[in-house]
Amino acid sequence: MQIDIAQSTPTAASIARLVQAFYDLGQVVASEFLIGRFNQSYRLDFADGRRVVARLSPERFRGGPNIAFEAAALAHWADAGCAVARCLLAANGEAAIRMQLPEGPRALMLFEHLEGEATGDSVEHIALLAHGLAALHAAGESYGGPPSAYTLDLDHLLHRPLEALLRGSTMTAELRPLYEEIGRRLADDILAFGELSRVLCHGDTHGYNNFIAADAKGQRRALFFDFDEAGPGYLAYEIAVYPWSLYPRMPDGVMSEKARSQWLAFIGAYREVRPVADVDLAAIPRFMAVRQLWLLGEYAARIPDWGSQSIPTDYLHQQTAMLRAWQTLELPL
Repeated sequence: MQIDIAQSTPTAASIARLVQAFYDLGQVVASEFLIGRFNQSYRLDFADGRRVVARLSPERFRGGPNIAFEAAALAHWADAGCAVARCLLAANGEAAIRMQLPEGPRALMLFEHLEGEATGDSVEHIALLAHGLAALHAAGESYGGPPSAYTLDLDHLLHRPLEALLRGSTMTAELRPLYEEIGRRLADDILAFGELSRVLCHGDTHGYNNFIAADAKGQRRALFFDFDEAGPGYLAYEIAVYPWSLYPRMPDGVMSEKARSQWLAFIGAYREVRPVADVDLAAIPRFMAVRQLWLLGEYAARIPDWGSQSIPTDYLHQQTAMLRAWQTLELPL
């Protein structure tokens, strides 16, 4: 009898052996499995004292990892002076190697290991995060490398994730038209804004994909990693990921004074470095709802390996009320 595997989890030791065989980095002396949700990430320590992070990417409903673009964009940002975890090339010069697993081949990429403090609640750290994000966007304007396999537009962020959600096993006939209407209204609202600004997005800057650390001159700044959601897309969406992370995701949620001050610190610091048009500011709350639908679609698409109770039906019921409320949400500026 054939046994199908949704997603396997290689051990840290097996990743170490593979990296030692295909990268000119020397002997791996220690390895550790770090986290295994959207990707599987591992820490590897080498005999010369170097430390790297290995990322094993699954096949997602959107398609495979954005390897050529991600590696080239990281190199571009680093050359422009932005603090990012660059991709390390294999001995053959490729940005990734293919690891044969029971579910099929998957891409393994290596990145520089960054160390620093979490952004947390510190207004100073939040401002550094926003300054760093604005610098990424400014530097991204001159990117001319391989094109991205994905564009963070409404098809990528809203329509396709919503399709995955509507097909999910925990979706019901009662809920389906409610989510369809929410999606239609969100798309209509965003299109009604007209032309919105586009940038080269990180795609996931909620405050946990960066550290705060001092550079060689002692100047503190934000260091960015986890660019697997990166691509050209809406500035309003890129900014919306941060207040989305702060806002209580429940039907009767109200932004606390602490979260309000964090958001104001973030958007104020971003605008110190790079202007944001009024129309983009107005679109941010709508993109917070888009972000939540994107996440629900990701969870629904992962049911084969995460299980149906990662996105249960009662949670989907709760989300409809919240997303309806977010359709008229306003943020302080």
